[in-house]
Amino acid sequence: MQHLLRLGAILSILSGIIVGQELRYPVTAKVDHVDTYHGTRVADPYRWLEVNDSSAVKAWVDAQNAATFGYLERIPFRQKVKARLTTLWNYARYSAPVRKGKFWYFSKNDGLQNQSVLYRQAALDGTPEVFLDPNTFSSDGTVALSGWAFSKDGRYFAYSLTKSGSDWRDILVMDAATKTVLPDKVEWAKFTGIAWQGNGFYYSRYDAPVEGSKALVASNEYHKVYFHELGTATDDEGFLFLTGFEGGSKGNPLYYRDLERGDKDFKPIVEGYEYEFNPITNVGGKFLVMTNFKAPRYRVVEIDPINPQEEAWKTVIPEQTEVLNSVTPVGGKLVVVHLKDASHRVAIHRTDGTREREIELPSLGTVGIADGKEDAAEFFYSFTSFTFPTNIYRCNLETGRSSLHQATEVAAATDPYETKQVFYKSKDGTSVPMFIVHKKDLKLDGANPTLLYAYGGFNISMLPSFSAARLVWLENGGIYAMANLRGGGEYGEEWHEAGTKLKKQNVFDDFIAAAEYLIANKYTSSARLAIQGGSNGGLLVGAVVNQRPELFRAALPAVGVMDMLRFHTFTIGWAWTRDYGSSADPEQFKALLAYSPIHNIRPNAYPATLVTTADHDDRVVPAHSFKYIATLQENQRGPSPVLIRIETKAGHGGGKPTSKIIDEAADTYSFLWYSMGVTPSYK
Repeated sequence: MQHLLRLGAILSILSGIIVGQELRYPVTAKVDHVDTYHGTRVADPYRWLEVNDSSAVKAWVDAQNAATFGYLERIPFRQKVKARLTTLWNYARYSAPVRKGKFWYFSKNDGLQNQSVLYRQAALDGTPEVFLDPNTFSSDGTVALSGWAFSKDGRYFAYSLTKSGSDWRDILVMDAATKTVLPDKVEWAKFTGIAWQGNGFYYSRYDAPVEGSKALVASNEYHKVYFHELGTATDDEGFLFLTGFEGGSKGNPLYYRDLERGDKDFKPIVEGYEYEFNPITNVGGKFLVMTNFKAPRYRVVEIDPINPQEEAWKTVIPEQTEVLNSVTPVGGKLVVVHLKDASHRVAIHRTDGTREREIELPSLGTVGIADGKEDAAEFFYSFTSFTFPTNIYRCNLETGRSSLHQATEVAAATDPYETKQVFYKSKDGTSVPMFIVHKKDLKLDGANPTLLYAYGGFNISMLPSFSAARLVWLENGGIYAMANLRGGGEYGEEWHEAGTKLKKQNVFDDFIAAAEYLIANKYTSSARLAIQGGSNGGLLVGAVVNQRPELFRAALPAVGVMDMLRFHTFTIGWAWTRDYGSSADPEQFKALLAYSPIHNIRPNAYPATLVTTADHDDRVVPAHSFKYIATLQENQRGPSPVLIRIETKAGHGGGKPTSKIIDEAADTYSFLWYSMGVTPSYK
């Protein structure tokens, strides 16, 4: 881009300066770049911010961070908030144990460790020993363990590492007995599991990217499956399953290889990309598969690979009113999780589908089922809710009775708070659920600081979960609300589809209606209402702020998809066209242009906004946030600050070290209170 050469002189004045109470934004150069879509000319004056490795962009990032942190540093209670967050975060957190070979494995974080440590012990009541400590991989905690798998006999341990939050990862192998790292190493793996078969494992990767920073922005295409021999098979390593994905599709084909017969090629079970087919296990050589084919809320079918035609399928668990969320085989049974109004229900079924019993859970909340062996007599699961820290339970498969295996103790009482679920009407009359968390003695006077969160996309359900950081907000009288918008998976594929492509405006209408409900029912007012969302949720925040800027006092769009005309040109963005559509299609282009956050900012008074992103985000590249904040700063006509916080050596969120999480949480909560004119109790 030749126009980048003209930026040198302009960038010499890029310095974030705060004079008294006046905030001066860095000057962002503009270029004469115009794209034409189906006859419509669309200006892209900040296109140069997409070149993430240029000296111009690096100088701009430094200037923006200087302005942002200069503003944050003048908040008088910011360091007190960080200190309180650090105290609240300092509690031990565990994962459910899984048995591999002769040992039980689980992860634990003592509290403030940047990364959780993987432990093992010979018996459930035995003495644990450190098996793998990711904190030793880097001095700042930015190298994280992103996945792992054992060979069937527990002899070999393959694990993947991610650096600075990037989706790229290396796969290494360890001799589990001696903890010796073997010479085997796989590079440039991405979006992959690890499936052992004999003396090796299957994984998937892309071609190695061009050297340099292009690895973080170049489009990722042509995913390939490899086998690495040392020196997703089914649990018995009898079959290997392969699922496919195609840009713009919402389903997947399903293929298999019979490893015992020595198959060299994958054979189709189901072809096409219209519906989902997720293998669970095999029973007597027949496959149990979870699918939304002719069942938008999902069902389980039995498919004989010798006769895989639909008419030969047998329904094992039929579609129900509640969405089928997951099925885990363990101990010759199926542990089945359903989703009812955005919270989990768990039951034990036989492999023929017969329902034996329901598991009693502590309250409404979210369950995670741990993998189990075929010879197991029990299974482990985690349970959490908004005011319920994650505990680990063990459940007897025959009786269905649960007992507490590992309790979690936090540094603050959760009893003072309550959670309620309400249902409100969206613009078109659709009933939408929302959770509201607050102190039990809350006064509905319209003056409560309120943080409204949502996502609304990609068939992903927003479920109750515990957050130590959220306690900082709640203990100062704040309200936390989470709306379950269309586009998510809370009510199955129909709910998802109602918030995609040409229907995406439904998602924004649902979010706006949630805000209006909170105001109408005196939980809060526009002067005390903030909204938050990340990734697709960042897009949500950006879109509704443009559509209703007067409705909110503050906005926190994180790692958002902000350029809806070009998102598909970066890394894995092409895969999102199944939800968003594409600007290459004339009708979809019009719909995208109508709500694209960057393209719908006009001179106006916008709420206080703190955009957050990171330099190594190769899921939603930071150029989205860069171009968005540059456009917002140019058009802000109100007194509220519109700033961007750009983290270094971090990505889309996965693997972020605890220290960085606490720093960002302290800044965002402090920004919210300061913007609302509220002083928390930490003085």
